[in-house]
Amino acid sequence: MRRFAIRLLIVSLLLAWQAAGVAAQSAAPGNKAGNNSYHYVPPPAWKSVEIGNFYLGRKDYRGAISRYKEAIHTDPDYAPAYLQMGKVNEKLGRRREALAAYRKYLDALPSEKQAEEAKGTHKAIRRLESELRNSSGSHKRDRSARK
Repeated sequence: MRRFAIRLLIVSLLLAWQAAGVAAQSAAPGNKAGNNSYHYVPPPAWKSVEIGNFYLGRKDYRGAISRYKEAIHTDPDYAPAYLQMGKVNEKLGRRREALAAYRKYLDALPSEKQAEEAKGTHKAIRRLESELRNSSGSHKRDRSARK
């Protein structure tokens, strides 16, 4: 009986807390009376990248990509989002997407000096370009061998 009463109390408190949150949101400035629609406000780009890095560390590549896309949508000039997007796409074998993301990363860096100093990214771009050239050449050879 006592467990039932505790569970009932917890459920009642949760329902009251949820109702208070809905009431507070509908009374928020800028919210039209009677409009109970929720509006998602994404976190700042740096926070989305931080969360994406968490997902990347857990090898949840889909989760990481969604957060990096969110960061890019929030701030298209936030260079670290493009760098991380390139890394994830490379891990997934999406070489063209990785190459495009790395190039956008270099373009989004605030100064030319920083872009020149991004040696790891330049190295990754050269490697991906080489792999794409080699893979497109091997596809051509495979097609001609089939004929």
